[in-house]
Amino acid sequence: MQTIDMNTIVGRAHILFLCLDALRYDVAYEQQEQGKTPVLNRYGVWRKCQAPGNFTLPSHQAMFAGFLPIDEGICNMKERETLFFSEDIGMGRKAPKGAYTFHGRTWIESLAQEGYRTYCIGGVSFFDKRTEVGKIMPSYFQYSDWNPSFGCRVKEAPKHQVDFAIRRLETVPDGHYIMMYINIAALHYPNYFYLPQGQADGRPYQTQEQTDSRLYLPQGQADGRPYLPQGRMVSGPYKPGEQTDSKQAHAAALRYVDAQLARLFEAFKRRGRTFVICCSDHGTCYGEDGVWYHGLNHPIINTVPYKHFML
Repeated sequence: MQTIDMNTIVGRAHILFLCLDALRYDVAYEQQEQGKTPVLNRYGVWRKCQAPGNFTLPSHQAMFAGFLPIDEGICNMKERETLFFSEDIGMGRKAPKGAYTFHGRTWIESLAQEGYRTYCIGGVSFFDKRTEVGKIMPSYFQYSDWNPSFGCRVKEAPKHQVDFAIRRLETVPDGHYIMMYINIAALHYPNYFYLPQGQADGRPYQTQEQTDSRLYLPQGQADGRPYLPQGRMVSGPYKPGEQTDSKQAHAAALRYVDAQLARLFEAFKRRGRTFVICCSDHGTCYGEDGVWYHGLNHPIINTVPYKHFML
């Protein structure tokens, strides 16, 4: 069921696409119902959807080509809600009513042709432009940024990303529409350090004080210390007293992310009318049925939260 006409959005509003990488639907729903994600809760409930892929790369390639998560229970592709429709791979179908039709590799590049300034702020390694594979998806955007302090091993990464996004917004001259994509890596493993004790084997995770004033050093260090935490990410059996990733840590990471989003939303409100797409690209397992993390098919991995809304 189509809930919005993208042709009333494109060219008339900013577009913010937030991917909470690896966020599980069950955790998102539980935190919503318990009132522990108040910022996201203001903008409607999560829709239970089917993921377009079981890990970051295929899921994002699909989403950037217009294949966003599909509502659970949709069996006929013609019944799915379509925000962006590629005529190049439309299989002879007419664009669904309410979809924005585009040509080319991605709807992001099509928006740039419409006059949008397009920005990518990466999180997980598939957006780390120090590698060849990490350059692929950032290349769809006119401007793209990744920094070690945005990565999934840094507890304060969502804060760093939001700070950076707000500074980016402040540099855009008035009169320009913005399309910004942010890949938030906090839900991805490792996430054990979002629990209160924040330690593994007695070794602390990286603190904000180590990085905040030195986010943009090219060598990725602060006072000679690496950005990456010294703790361990454990998959499977672990030693007594050793902290590991878990559903509880995943939930704590989501609460941390939610607390950062209010500033981002306010910054976009100051720019003007903004349409937000917020979803996960896939879920992740923490030992259910013997499965750890993602990259394979399991109901928890294949089920994701999704919502879109206007600021």
